[in-house]
Amino acid sequence: QVQLVESGGGSVQAGGSLRLSCATSTGTARVMGWFRQAPGKEREGVAALAKDGTSRYADSVKGRFTISKDNAKKILYLQMNSLKPEDTAMYYCAARASVLTSPALDSSAYGYWGQGTQVTVAS
Repeated sequence: QVQLVESGGGSVQAGGSLRLSCATSTGTARVMGWFRQAPGKEREGVAALAKDGTSRYADSVKGRFTISKDNAKKILYLQMNSLKPEDTAMYYCAARASVLTSPALDSSAYGYWGQGTQVTVAS
């Protein structure tokens, strides 16, 4: 069982930055990812990171967001820069116990989820 707890959300002006954190109960997850869901929209993959360091990003956040992990602290991060109003959503951390050929941005690939942290970007 993997427990995930997100933090770091908040309100920020467009162009600003936030760093989300996801504390994990174990370091055994093979793939971890960040997802987001805005009201009335489907959950979408934002970034994913495999244990070998391979990462993958949604086109909408490439060049602005960076996913990383502190293995010693068992914390997954999402550094979000140049935030836009369309980035406003509930952000979720997810983990997968088994290996994938590449980090997935498909929510169905993940079996463990955090409770989410809200990010609001004002224009």
